[in-house]
Amino acid sequence: MTPEEERQIRWKKRIEEMKKAKRRRELLYKWGGLGAGAAVLLIAAAAAGSLFFHKTTDTAGPEAARGRIERAAVREEIPKIPESTNHFMSKEEAALAAQLPEGSDVPLAGPSSVSGGLWEVNDDSGSFGFNESIVSEYGILVDVDGAAVLAQRAARTRMNPASMTKILTVLVAAERLTEEDLEQTVPITIEITDYCFINECSVTGFERDEVVPVRDLFYGTVLPSGADASLALANYVAGSHEAFVDLMNAKLAELGLAETSHFTNCVGLYDENHYSTAYDMAVMLKAAADNEFCRQLLSARTYTTTQTKEHPEGLVISNWFLRRIEDKDVHGEVVCGKTGYVDQSGSCAASLAVGSDGKEYICVTAASNSKWRCIDDQVELYQRFLPEMTPEPGTPETPPGSEGP
Repeated sequence: MTPEEERQIRWKKRIEEMKKAKRRRELLYKWGGLGAGAAVLLIAAAAAGSLFFHKTTDTAGPEAARGRIERAAVREEIPKIPESTNHFMSKEEAALAAQLPEGSDVPLAGPSSVSGGLWEVNDDSGSFGFNESIVSEYGILVDVDGAAVLAQRAARTRMNPASMTKILTVLVAAERLTEEDLEQTVPITIEITDYCFINECSVTGFERDEVVPVRDLFYGTVLPSGADASLALANYVAGSHEAFVDLMNAKLAELGLAETSHFTNCVGLYDENHYSTAYDMAVMLKAAADNEFCRQLLSARTYTTTQTKEHPEGLVISNWFLRRIEDKDVHGEVVCGKTGYVDQSGSCAASLAVGSDGKEYICVTAASNSKWRCIDDQVELYQRFLPEMTPEPGTPETPPGSEGP
């Protein structure tokens, strides 16, 4: 038997293992966890009693209500986390380049600090600032400059972050790479394409054996939330997906989030041990947005990948969340955003806006019933808490000639 034949046999076995793992995850979600049958039914019934009478402005009907009940049942199986020290992600105190000898390679992102203030979060049993019109079951709105939480709903309760996970993916990768790395190329292997196919992941559109620059992998990870790009980036940085996930969890510990967040993959696939909180995702977004390169990724609306033989004109990829919310009145401008979706988490989004007052705000919402409702939830929070633009002194509130008869 040739080495190639042996490799193919090993990979076929690996595919079967991945399929079995996927089926286990689906069964766990469908039935609410192994050995929990009766308890889950009771939880679902209790959730139904409250959620069917929960007033919302959407018209999704029974399907949306069923989704909320199923997610509530899954959520109740995960133990509530204890309240721990809150953290505020401050900006780096000095440029990393100034600390290195002349000529040294400077990582795209320096290490993040966990000092400079607190985001005070009330006891998670409470909720404020979220009207019944907001569908998302988890959320937080933070005044970054004022180090204050303006609104929250179950902000410290564990939930599945779906592809919001990729915020940490690009931050961890950027901390270990330099500008020179961005021009290196990485092959899209059969292992990557099969992983994406088996797990029904969103992809950038790269083809098997296509050789892609690392820079494109960063943009592919964020804009179309491409699992193909994420996995290739993880392989380039750490040598394997598993080793990269270890780096991600080490970063969570560095940020002081290890008690409340833990990741099992760099993509955001559902796993009972892959979890975070709305608060923690806000911290991760702040850490990423404080870095110039990561902020550039998270604020890009479109990007065209490098021309290859598989894609002679490149691929035009888009951050549809930013493109859809840019026409909404948020009393400022949403400048960064990353969405997520799996069945078990509903539609999620983490965004950073600059208000009309020049201050930065971070909004995270999760477990909405559609991508449009997720956007509407964020818009409503921004409209309610960000100050409206006030006219400068001496400026008439109504433009001349528009007063009417």
